[in-house]
Amino acid sequence: MADAGTAGTADDEPGGAPSEERTQEPAGGPKGGLARRERDILALERRGFPGPGAKERAIREELGLSPVRYYQLLNALLDDTRALAHDPVTVNRLRRIREARRAER
Repeated sequence: MADAGTAGTADDEPGGAPSEERTQEPAGGPKGGLARRERDILALERRGFPGPGAKERAIREELGLSPVRYYQLLNALLDDTRALAHDPVTVNRLRRIREARRAER
């Protein structure tokens, strides 16, 4: 029976790639929900931060990501229909901000 457990692990991570880098695959549940890290990113975006640097510090400490990688993942998440279904208020607010910044350029 131990072989079945290891076979599932090998199938979950083809080529030995870390599962944390595969953000588009539904790892949140049987209905194709968001992965834990994706939910954590949206939760961080719902929070307010007192001053400059506080958000970047939270990104590093709570998520273990560099701010650059965090914003890359967040930007991709804003285009994900699963994220919209999970937290429509936050996703739509961030989409409006993103579009306004693009229009300024």
